[in-house]
Amino acid sequence: MPDLKAIRALANDRRLTILAWLRDPVANFPPQVDGDLVKDGVCGLLIAEKLGVSQPTASEHLKILTQAGLLRTRRIKQWTLYKRDEAAIAAFKQAFQREL
Repeated sequence: MPDLKAIRALANDRRLTILAWLRDPVANFPPQVDGDLVKDGVCGLLIAEKLGVSQPTASEHLKILTQAGLLRTRRIKQWTLYKRDEAAIAAFKQAFQREL
């Protein structure tokens, strides 16, 4: 059975958009000073700016995705960087397809 936290996390258009952007961070975000977009992840501030929401609103979306296991975080200096957890996303898709 698919994880209910992941299902709830994916039931929001903004969170789906974030996951889509993070699939190809180089194409969707400008270069950042600290951390590599692909290797380390994307700064939450860049995600908030692209989403057009406040940083606390973006942080809440990112927290939900992280708690659902769909994103991984990494701290570099004062920044929190977010990256898709491809293995977890693949496992979720597989579990979801088995239920259909």
